[in-house]
Amino acid sequence: MLAAVVAAILVGAVLQRLSGSGMGLVLAPTLTLIMGAAHGVLLANATTTVSGLLLTLTLRRDVDWRRAGIICACVVPGALVGAVVVREVNAAWLQVVVGVAVLGAIGFTVGADRLGRLPHVTSAWVTPVAGVIGGFFNTLCGVSAPVLVIHSRLTRWEHRSFAATLQPIFMTMGAISVIAKTTLGSTGSTELPPWWLMPLVVVLVLIGVRIGEGLTPRVTTAQAKRLAMALAALGGASALVRGLLTL
Repeated sequence: MLAAVVAAILVGAVLQRLSGSGMGLVLAPTLTLIMGAAHGVLLANATTTVSGLLLTLTLRRDVDWRRAGIICACVVPGALVGAVVVREVNAAWLQVVVGVAVLGAIGFTVGADRLGRLPHVTSAWVTPVAGVIGGFFNTLCGVSAPVLVIHSRLTRWEHRSFAATLQPIFMTMGAISVIAKTTLGSTGSTELPPWWLMPLVVVLVLIGVRIGEGLTPRVTTAQAKRLAMALAALGGASALVRGLLTL
């Protein structure tokens, strides 16, 4: 189990460095299979907090701090609703929800790509709404990147700035999700990952980021995104099937 967790964190960190996202997409369904939905998503949230912090330090010059601040400020209501859902839904149904949410998010993202350019939306409400919805999905199933990708397409957000700004957003979403679930009783404080796992996560993320930097000249952003989507689809489908079989 530990070897699978280590591999998932390393792969997620590499993809996150290459494309700006991928940690949650890979980790959440994988850890849901290994640890169960509640604990698996909680560890995914904690890990994305660490990876987001480390990558923020690396990419801070390209971060759009104003837009990051708006999105992060709007995460809280969505995270609180997501934490209540996690608390009230039983384990098998929660696995089904995680699987459906991951597959649905991937399908929506791929569909948007194939339909061509989405309409250009300039309304001020788009960014706060992305924060609320992203906070909900991040807390519920550990996957918020597709919501933010759709937001970037609607607002014509330049990719370099978007990929960098995702990092403080993921860091904040992960931390708020952990706090919301432990505070509202969705996951007890005694069920948090063991203390020794977090230093290991830091080391693994650092290694993954370094590997990702080395692969940057060889692997395009599009290739990294396709790999992340494929791995997430496999994990989401497996979580869905396991949840349905457990019901």
